[in-house]
Amino acid sequence: MQPEDDLKSRIEAALVRGHFTQWQRQFLLDMRDRLVKYGPRTRLSAKQWAKLYEIIGPAPPNANASPQSRSDRPPSSPRWQTRRWRSPLAREARYLAARFARTFGIALALIVGSLIYSFIIRGGHVTWPSMPSFARSGGSEWVPLARTQFTITDGDTIRLNGAAKGTRLVGFNAPESIEPRCDSERDLGRRAKARLKELVAEAKLELKMVPCSCPAGTEGTDKCNYGRRCGLLFADGRDVGDVLVSEGLAVSFVCGSTSCPPTPRPWCG
Repeated sequence: MQPEDDLKSRIEAALVRGHFTQWQRQFLLDMRDRLVKYGPRTRLSAKQWAKLYEIIGPAPPNANASPQSRSDRPPSSPRWQTRRWRSPLAREARYLAARFARTFGIALALIVGSLIYSFIIRGGHVTWPSMPSFARSGGSEWVPLARTQFTITDGDTIRLNGAAKGTRLVGFNAPESIEPRCDSERDLGRRAKARLKELVAEAKLELKMVPCSCPAGTEGTDKCNYGRRCGLLFADGRDVGDVLVSEGLAVSFVCGSTSCPPTPRPWCG
């Protein structure tokens, strides 16, 4: 096994068995994606190495065969590795602050770009930036959605550009690919995620935001669907959930107006 493959496997194993803060989980996902993309050409800073080994455990004896140059490897001193980032609360605060700054910057860039376009190209008639209309109107109607306006988190979850949380697609439940309960769920979860990417790749997409099935006054908070919004996604006129269910990659999951039954997870027996 190549060193980068071994490290990627250790990260995935940690994601399955560990309980992390949002910052730690996103950090591990970013490191895994970087290893997948660059393989043996992956380069990490000394700080990133130290943080990675702090989360997943000390490096094995053959860690010197890392997928990057020797100059970027973390110092061998345990004291250096534990001196910084002592407080999980401080890490989480820095992570949330960075996300807020990034989201604010994207929104500001869109507004400035719209103003420039309006006054130079359209003769002074101000228009909204090119972003999903439900981000402005509250999402009570079907709106067209471009593939470049969101990323796919899992077989039943997407994240709109600039959104702090994902959007849970309702009416079905897909197996988990990030925190599966068994190997068969992990494999099926990856297939469901890949299939969703295929469905939206070239299709005409429409999204409708709907109320989540939560007690009144909790939507938008962690007490309701982990802070995620809820929606329906259609590709070429078909609900993507119906397609995944019909292909055995998801199961039907219908909630009431303020609560849901136990989440169906039949993949581990």
